[in-house]
Amino acid sequence: MGSTVKLARTIGLKTLVILSLSSMLGSGLFLLPAFAQEVVGPGMWFAFLLAGSVVIASAFSKAELASAMPQSGGFYVYAERTYGYLVGTISGLGLFASFMLKSAFALVGFAAYMEVITGHYGIEDVNSKAIAMVLLVFILIVNLTGVKAIKKVQVPIVTGAVAVVVLLCIMALFSSDLDLARPMADFQPFSLKMGTAAALVFVAFSGAIKVGAIGGEVTEPEETLPRGMIQSLVIATALYAAVAYIMVAVMDADWYMVDGHAVENPITVFAQSVAGTTVVLLASLVAIIAMASMALAGVLSSSRFIYAMAKDGVLPAPLGQLNERYKTPHWPILLTGVLMAVSIYSFDVHVIAELASGFILMVFIVLNLTVVVLRNAGPNHAWDPAYRSPLYPLPQIYGTVAGLALLILMGEKALYGGTGAVLLGLLAWFAYGRRNVQPRDGPTPLSAFFGRPDDAEAANESE
Repeated sequence: MGSTVKLARTIGLKTLVILSLSSMLGSGLFLLPAFAQEVVGPGMWFAFLLAGSVVIASAFSKAELASAMPQSGGFYVYAERTYGYLVGTISGLGLFASFMLKSAFALVGFAAYMEVITGHYGIEDVNSKAIAMVLLVFILIVNLTGVKAIKKVQVPIVTGAVAVVVLLCIMALFSSDLDLARPMADFQPFSLKMGTAAALVFVAFSGAIKVGAIGGEVTEPEETLPRGMIQSLVIATALYAAVAYIMVAVMDADWYMVDGHAVENPITVFAQSVAGTTVVLLASLVAIIAMASMALAGVLSSSRFIYAMAKDGVLPAPLGQLNERYKTPHWPILLTGVLMAVSIYSFDVHVIAELASGFILMVFIVLNLTVVVLRNAGPNHAWDPAYRSPLYPLPQIYGTVAGLALLILMGEKALYGGTGAVLLGLLAWFAYGRRNVQPRDGPTPLSAFFGRPDDAEAANESE
């Protein structure tokens, strides 16, 4: 291990799209449809389109930032370079905690699907948390051995998951129960309930910003990162909305409720309505594997935030080391795994994952504001990204305003989660980071944006 070891750029466009999709499809397809319909009714398919529109608008900003700063660490790097180390620390640790908890949630979220398989074979008293721990060990091993190993695992998983879901949709289109008018019943696209449902399913798109965290491992990142993020978001949004529409069109009106609660295995219910036992078991197995795949991508992204922060001195130096053989940040990966294991066994991960969603939405809002700041920071901060957001500043305005609306509709848990992430970052900064970072010369782009003359003079003198 040494400072000369660098992350290898081995991720091309296809792999980037696969990694992005793998971090999104798990919850979007296999968990959220029933919860969304519980909120807004048969028009829940539109909630996915609405949330997707906010994310795609913000993705233009994300793509512009990534093309100019294609390093591992993603939004931590953008925030630190634009607003300073303090905001960068809050952003980096907040996103690390958010993605780590969502990865832990993915490993326990498949319990309802596991019960379908074990119940069919008469197996009782299955410890889903123990199975989650076995999967976690496998995920850590794959991450430790490098991105090439992850690629070999993720490509067939994502391809298989999409193929099974598309197969179910095709079978549904030939079902005698199909009623394509049903999803339009009592359709209120811009109601408060629709906004609340969009806020709920927004978490299914959070993987879109994860891939920026591995920018240091992407080939030709200035071109590949923007294309990969936007392509994966368009695919995910279209897939979510289409599957949700067909699910509602082919199933009974109350399909999403069992014993007064929203079902946690909607794809199983979907398969039961259009296919036989074999397909039901296959769909349940694919759901389990897809959720594990989501956790695998989450560990990959989460660990890169810690690695990038350690390289800057915000966190202890050993966390910024790479394994000489595999060129992976082994200590951040292991730290992520330990914290996931503690979360799985110690907390109600479902609730904590909801708390984490609030901070992720805050990040989407700040992404849009960051592009505005950097484009108007003045001559001392020349901004020349390889990719520029189209129709500027319209996507930034829409992403910011709509993001704020969704944040409000998320309710108190989102605000609690965001506040918790801020406090975590403040603690790390004042306890360690501020004593160990290298001060940067001149003002931040944020200071220049607001035209602080003292900072501008200091910058000129330093030159």
